Amino acid sequence: MAVIDIARIIAEELSIGKEQADQVIRLLDEGNTIPFIARYRKEMTRGMDDTSLRAFEERLTYLRGLEERKQEVLRLIGEQGKLTPELESQIGEATILQRVEDLYKPFKKKRLTRAAKAKARGLDPLAGMLLAQRSGAPLLQEAAAFISEEVPTAEDAVAGACDIVAEIAADDPEMTGRIRTRTEKTATIAVTAGEEDEQGTYDNYKDFEQALSKIPGHRILAINRGEKEKKLKVSVRTDEAMMEEILEKRFLKRGSTDAALMEDTLQDAYKRLIAPSIEREMRNMLTEKAQEEAIKVFGRNTESLLMVPPVRGARIVSIDPGYRTGCKVAVLDETGKLLDHTTIYPTQPRRDLAGSEKVLESLCAKYDINTIVIGNGTGGRETEEFVAGYIRRSGRNIRYTIVNEAGASVYSASKLAAEEYPDLDVTTRGAMSLGRRLQDPLAELVKIPIKSIGV
Repeated sequence: MAVIDIARIIAEELSIGKEQADQVIRLLDEGNTIPFIARYRKEMTRGMDDTSLRAFEERLTYLRGLEERKQEVLRLIGEQGKLTPELESQIGEATILQRVEDLYKPFKKKRLTRAAKAKARGLDPLAGMLLAQRSGAPLLQEAAAFISEEVPTAEDAVAGACDIVAEIAADDPEMTGRIRTRTEKTATIAVTAGEEDEQGTYDNYKDFEQALSKIPGHRILAINRGEKEKKLKVSVRTDEAMMEEILEKRFLKRGSTDAALMEDTLQDAYKRLIAPSIEREMRNMLTEKAQEEAIKVFGRNTESLLMVPPVRGARIVSIDPGYRTGCKVAVLDETGKLLDHTTIYPTQPRRDLAGSEKVLESLCAKYDINTIVIGNGTGGRETEEFVAGYIRRSGRNIRYTIVNEAGASVYSASKLAAEEYPDLDVTTRGAMSLGRRLQDPLAELVKIPIKSIGV
């Protein structure tokens, strides 16, 4: 198998010179970091910036991994004595890892499948007859010659032969590739309700369907969480007739003696073997893309959070919005010290606007409040309307602001929060955290696990 010229491939993809690509590969192989190369080896890279160098390194890693996997697959197939020149050429020409895995699939060691059991019972020749779809006696008549202690009836022999042919069709790399491509373009992800969701967290997804090619990453992550919590049931829906037609064009000879049996076998191959495998691939692909996007969002959100300058001299009423259990309120002085805490109910179902305004007025007067902080979570919009109305009616010189509350609930229930404020409940700790994010964002955000911010 000819080894591909990785430098040439990357040079073509990134529109750079072959010698330039060779130089970058040499610099990376010598252990130089991207920042070092970008700053101090510009003359060797012809001015490639850090972004281009990272793209180069990522592609280099992939292609080298691809070549290593090719060699491993060739070795494994060769050890079985099944490596043909044609197969070796197909593996060598593969440009993506998935293609290599598809070619290797028929030779991969499997658990004891129905087809493997049928082969062990000597039904391979009968499967060959079905695959050839010759004219003449029906397969059921031919199957009489294969009756044995392990295969008591002709019907059992035919069933075993069908299992073997179904696995052959499912392992065909060309068919797998075509069905995967068609699935990615035309399938939808469908969600229905699972266990009872008392909090209604996943109400938006209990009767939901969207094309795989269009569903955004944040929905995939939400659906995955709901499925993990058993609140949602998720499946990939395809046009089964369309997928089976792809197999039929390759394997079915209409008008042959056993055409109907072969058609049933191909339907079984798709529904039992191919569809579940492709569905797992599609779900994994969507999840990986969603996670990558979430990481980017996390980076942007974290940067914006950390770049917010501290607000000095703010005497704060901090409100963590909610519905059923009310809005938790914490009062902080200029240093972030907790002065008071309570609960108000300006949102549904109680919607006690007058009572909530009376409590808020009392706190603002008692502690000379100049800033009200509102979390942007559940009930945030209604709470903001209430606060804006109170400020307008009170005539006080008070401003209000919205604070991103990502991770606040994680911190409030953490061991660190319990050690800092053992006498406070988690909801009061959460409200305190929101107010302190305005006073000193960096000092407060470092208390929160990184995965809880912005994702």
